[in-house]
Amino acid sequence: MKKLWVVLGLSAVVAVGIAFAQQPRVLRLDNAAPAELDPHIGNDYSASVLAFNAYDTLVMPDPNDGVKPHLATKWTVSNKGTRFTFTLRPNVKFHDGTTLEASDVVFSYERTKAVDQGFSYLFQGWVTGVKAVGKTVVQFDLSGTYAPFLSTLVRLPIVNKDLVLKNKKDGKFGANGDYGQAFLSANDAGSGAYRVVQHNPQTLTVLEKFNDYFLPFAAKAPDTVRQLYSVESATMRTLMARKEHEVSSQWHPQEVLKALSGQPGIGLVTEGSGGSLMFKLNTQRAPTDDVNFRKAMALAFDYSELVSALKITDKVAAGVAARGPIASSISGFDKGLPYPKRNLEAAKAALAKSKYASADKAVVDMVWVAEAPFEEKMALLMQQNLGEIGIKVNITKLPWATLTERFAKADATPNTYPLFTGLSYPDPDGLLYVMYSSKAAGTFWSSSWVKDSEIDKMLDDARTTSKIATRLDLYKKVQQKLVDMQSDIYAYDNLAVFAKQDNVKIPLLENESLSVSTYGANWLFRLIEVN
Repeated sequence: MKKLWVVLGLSAVVAVGIAFAQQPRVLRLDNAAPAELDPHIGNDYSASVLAFNAYDTLVMPDPNDGVKPHLATKWTVSNKGTRFTFTLRPNVKFHDGTTLEASDVVFSYERTKAVDQGFSYLFQGWVTGVKAVGKTVVQFDLSGTYAPFLSTLVRLPIVNKDLVLKNKKDGKFGANGDYGQAFLSANDAGSGAYRVVQHNPQTLTVLEKFNDYFLPFAAKAPDTVRQLYSVESATMRTLMARKEHEVSSQWHPQEVLKALSGQPGIGLVTEGSGGSLMFKLNTQRAPTDDVNFRKAMALAFDYSELVSALKITDKVAAGVAARGPIASSISGFDKGLPYPKRNLEAAKAALAKSKYASADKAVVDMVWVAEAPFEEKMALLMQQNLGEIGIKVNITKLPWATLTERFAKADATPNTYPLFTGLSYPDPDGLLYVMYSSKAAGTFWSSSWVKDSEIDKMLDDARTTSKIATRLDLYKKVQQKLVDMQSDIYAYDNLAVFAKQDNVKIPLLENESLSVSTYGANWLFRLIEVN
């Protein structure tokens, strides 16, 4: 009998050990709301994180080569650079178990074009046709040389054609109904490393590991990911202290991140993704439609005060001084541009030259984003600085979703607001064209509403030449012209800072050589480890 009890006792210990070992690994993090799940509509940071995990693209960003094969194992270029033929990886499974085929790629392009939101503008005027050549080959035909084309494909997530059409509702797209917009706003139809099991764009997305994924997972990759939205900084700080939250977003105030970094078991990690913080200036709405008024604002702003506030610890800061429209880490950056500096006398002189020198006209509408509380301090600094030269700044706090609605028209877009920029795709075109071509107007990226034929031509010329040196020279000229016209106030090159538990490893952020410049693409959950 004694032996039996020993055996039973050992069995119980083993059972407990196995149960403990099999506890699912959970990654809890937060981001800004709303989180658009439809991969052909969302185009901000939160939506990008979801897209890069729930969906796949033909190519993916690469820190060394710009892009690397992903769903496409190889491709050929013919017809003088106007035809790209991609061979697909065989036996890739969608989350419903069906096989991804060339027809799904064609459908995804056609849906992107029809829905005409998100990153659809990247392909407009360039892609003249997409067709399947059998089940594993897809062909893209272009109207001419389009230098960034391969890079833009990181923004063409592939959806499950049959599943989307099976769940379509009545809509404006003829036989395609609503093109599955209602369905994809709450469910995924992807093949990514994680599948969405619950989604509320304002509060929470829950994703689970997709075990049939075609690429390996890290040994201790999370089984479940819970991404919360717009968590109050005080709440996030409490959750982190209790070990009930693994990674913070980058949108929390510096003092909160600093306080967290001083707690046992919590550290800071940065993402230098080629982005910057700039105050967008609406060049089509009074009074910021006047170049001298814009220059007065820029000359009055205290850059050093803002940059000094970015210091979190002796070793970590959220940014460094900027020179111009794109960050210093981006190819084509013009290091010859001077750092902007505060000069109140020059600011007053510029204001006097403007059409809005009188007190009743020198009034600026400024908005800061409710989900990014640090922006309030920026707005108050701007208000104080401009007040010193006689410009009144009216500050409004708005949720991001409400603010984005205003960007559709120039007269509804604020005179200024702080925008954290980043590369939409791994090419300088992913910032300069997206933000400053008049053809890309109407989004939060292009909220400066720059309408300049010379800039348009240089950006178009850069797209239509395959000569790298020529492209980089054109981008430097664009930057100089933007600085001359003071399209924006270039505050600092951004280093996104996240607080994380020490038991979490995020290799694409912790190893700079692995990090990519495309925003959202460093958050591949399958490569993160939760110990």
